[in-house]
Amino acid sequence: MNTEKQPWTEDGFRSSWRKACIAVGIVGLTFNDLRGTAVTRLALAGSTEAEIATISGHSLRDVRSILDAHYLHRDPALGESAIRKLERRTISPNQAPN
Repeated sequence: MNTEKQPWTEDGFRSSWRKACIAVGIVGLTFNDLRGTAVTRLALAGSTEAEIATISGHSLRDVRSILDAHYLHRDPALGESAIRKLERRTISPNQAPN
């Protein structure tokens, strides 16, 4: 809701976003960049794609596409998490099970 307690118009939001960025010195960042970051952080926190889509307003396909094409493949924490999971499930012949 805007300051008049009405839903944002596209132009009104764009104008307010631009003013806010100027006020804090942000250059080269778009609202969609923030949405993509939110999608990524929600996924890293363990949210499902359906939960993310509900929050972000993206379709499930778009959430999946954002995660696949732009973000998650670059996050080393995901790779480390995958290796830890694999290591927990793999028992060496020389190790006793936990």
